[in-house]
Amino acid sequence: MTNRVMFCVTLFGAAVSTPLTAYRSPLTAQDTVKGKAVYVKWCAGCHGDTGAGDGAAAPAMVPRPRNFTGAVYKIRTTASGQLSTDADLMSAIDEGLPGSAMPAWKARLSEAERRDVIAYIKTFSSFFADTSQHIVPLGFGKEPGGGTSAQAVKTGRSFYDSIGCRKCHGDQGRGDGPSAPTLKDDAGFPIFAADLHQSWRFRGGGRTEDIYRRLRTGLDGTPMPSFSDLIDQKFLTDEELWRLSQYVRSLSPAREPEVRDVIHAPQLGGTLPAAPDDTTWARVDRYWFPLVGQVIRKPRWFAPTVSGVWVQAVHNGRELALRLCWDDRTLSPDTAWLALERRVLETVASDDSTPPVAGLWPDQVAVQLPRHIPDGMERPYFLMGTGTDPVYQWRWTSEPRRTVAGLARGLEQFDTLGAAPESQAVWDHGEWRVVLTRSLATPDTANELQFVAGRAIPVAFFAWDGSNGEHGSRLAVSTWYFLALDQPTPPRVFVSPVVAMALTLGLGFMVVWRAQRRAGGSRGTGAGVGAGAET
Repeated sequence: MTNRVMFCVTLFGAAVSTPLTAYRSPLTAQDTVKGKAVYVKWCAGCHGDTGAGDGAAAPAMVPRPRNFTGAVYKIRTTASGQLSTDADLMSAIDEGLPGSAMPAWKARLSEAERRDVIAYIKTFSSFFADTSQHIVPLGFGKEPGGGTSAQAVKTGRSFYDSIGCRKCHGDQGRGDGPSAPTLKDDAGFPIFAADLHQSWRFRGGGRTEDIYRRLRTGLDGTPMPSFSDLIDQKFLTDEELWRLSQYVRSLSPAREPEVRDVIHAPQLGGTLPAAPDDTTWARVDRYWFPLVGQVIRKPRWFAPTVSGVWVQAVHNGRELALRLCWDDRTLSPDTAWLALERRVLETVASDDSTPPVAGLWPDQVAVQLPRHIPDGMERPYFLMGTGTDPVYQWRWTSEPRRTVAGLARGLEQFDTLGAAPESQAVWDHGEWRVVLTRSLATPDTANELQFVAGRAIPVAFFAWDGSNGEHGSRLAVSTWYFLALDQPTPPRVFVSPVVAMALTLGLGFMVVWRAQRRAGGSRGTGAGVGAGAET
């Protein structure tokens, strides 16, 4: 069933079950002439001159830019198959679409410019010109309380299983379900099931109410359906759909992770946790670092699937242990994802002289450090150093499962060193957890960084998703951050304030005592003088 036929059917159903109230746009005084000027300047590069989603930058994007000519929009408050309201379009323009190349424009364009560009965008489709169509926003109920309770989460999880969410999103919600390798949009372009552990990347918003609305409306143009019909069929109630939304929201951190510049590695006593699932890690702060596609050196890569890495660090004065965790849908190499890898490589434009070929590549992660701790803020070139100023790296790979250390002299050259960190790794339901352990000091002081507590040590991270065709220069990268090995607080830091306080109190008592003695002596002398006078 095409989207336009679906539109008619849905509209007819709405006419039967819902009073048809024509939607009136709150966006008045729209000017398509001015809107065209805004569109040409800011939008055509991705969406194309005719709005067909075929701009010059479009071939580098997954997902592809919206094709306005069909008037099929993912993020709406209307039923599946219906047109978006002007407020829906404004929301997408204002907030952008996280997890895609669509940025937020609210701070870049004036309100008038945004109203005008909406009016112009609507001219690309004749569906918006049909005044007989009634655009009816759905009515959304209020979120029930107790959404974080164990019973609410359990109820939500039961419907996650029963209505088939896990088929695409996977058992733990990381987008690794059995249907995930086959997904494509209505235009035939490959797409990925959302990673439900990263709500800050949800298109349309990551709040519970945003998730609920997506479940009610569906994401038109994609395999993500609307579940409103299940409520109509009494398969589940509106409250149970809210519980599902609350369960999905519970999979992500309560707040979007804040990027902090410095990883603090506390000093522990005894043996460091070498296993990825050692319970010690649950008591160690973790730090989030976003990764982006490597788009500086050819062949560039605009479509990485690893969006960031969680990092934890501890030391014991002799060794350092780093724990890296990142979401990766696949245990690469994986033949089940080879067809999707091929479609991704065919979709994403390549600037390589030889078109990329799908292959069974491993997953990889790299930790980058300078060879020596810099005295100031000078650091080697972040993109794997240069021929004259190399960087020290640890590179872990999933196949064969091993870690090597070496000097990177740019993207093209990596010289392996003899010693390498010890490593343990676990892949579980779409997540890699890797621990790298190395002595703070090594014999090779010329090439291998010597870790020193209390110093700010530059560190950067890189990741490759093998089942996304990533290898070589096709990877995700970070900028430089810092690692600091914390030192235990010496006892004198705690003792000195106590001693100082005792001395202060002692001196205070002495001053008071002496003052009281003087006052007592003065009173005695005064009494004697008075008695003599009376005599």
